[in-house]
Amino acid sequence: MMIRDAHRHLGILPAHPFYGGPPVRPDVGARATIAELLRDLDREGTERALVIPNYGVPDPAVAFSFNDLCVEAAVRDDRIRAGLWVSPLPADEARTLAALALASEPGVRALKLSFLLGGRPADPSCRALLDRIFTVARDGDLVVHVHTSPGAASDVDEIAHLVERYGDAVAIHLVHFGGGASGHIKLAGSRFFDWIAAGKRVYTDLSWAIGFAPRWLAQEIDRRGLGHDRLLFASDEPWGDHPGEHARLSAAVGDGELARLVFHDTFEKLYG
Repeated sequence: MMIRDAHRHLGILPAHPFYGGPPVRPDVGARATIAELLRDLDREGTERALVIPNYGVPDPAVAFSFNDLCVEAAVRDDRIRAGLWVSPLPADEARTLAALALASEPGVRALKLSFLLGGRPADPSCRALLDRIFTVARDGDLVVHVHTSPGAASDVDEIAHLVERYGDAVAIHLVHFGGGASGHIKLAGSRFFDWIAAGKRVYTDLSWAIGFAPRWLAQEIDRRGLGHDRLLFASDEPWGDHPGEHARLSAAVGDGELARLVFHDTFEKLYG
C-alpha cells in the first residue's frame, strides 16, 4: 500500500543551546529543499504528505520563515499538501495574519499551532487570534494541527479548551495523541471517544507514542466501534523516525480495513 504521511516538516533550523548545553542540531534528518524532501518520499514509498514548517528553537520567526517554502512545495508537486505555521500570541499577530493570507494558496490544507513557543489555549490574550485562526480554518475547510505533550500549555487538559470551543465546526488534529503516558490515558481512556460521540471533528496520530498506546488505541477503536476514521499515520520527520513509526503503527492496526483508513483513506478525506 502506498502510504500517506499526515505530519512531517520542511526547513533547516539553526543550532541552539538546548537545556543549557552547547549549540546542537538534533533534527539530523531535516531537509532544506523541496528536491531533498521529494527524494525522501520516493525512498519511503510515501505517495502523499502534509508538510509543515520545521520548528523547535525558541524563536517563532524561524518557523514562520518556512511557510513560503511549504506553499512552494505544494504548488510544485501534487504529492505535497502544505500546512502553515500560525501563532495565537499577540506579539506574533502581524506574522500570523501574513500566514493566514496564504491559506487560499493551492495545496494549503492545514494550519499548525504549537504552544511550546508560548501562550495557552485558555489565555484571554490569545483568544482574538485563536478565533481568527479557527475562522479561517472553518471558512477554508482547513485542518488545525495542534501539538500535544504532557504538562504545561500543550497538555490534553489545556488543548481540550480548543476542542470544546471550535471542534464542532473545524477539524482538529491532535498531534502525538497526547504525547506521553498521561495524555494517552486521558484520550484513549475516554476523552477522544467522548469527543467523537459528541460530534467533535477530532483526529490524531501516534507519532512519539509510548509503547502501549498504539495497541490500546487500536483495541479501543475495535471495542467501541468508533474512531476508525480518526487516526492517521504521521512520521513527524525529522523529529520522528519514519521506519519506526510505520512499523509500530502497522503492528497495532494490522493489514485490514483499519490499516487502509490509517495509512490511506482518512488522509484522502482530509487532504485529498
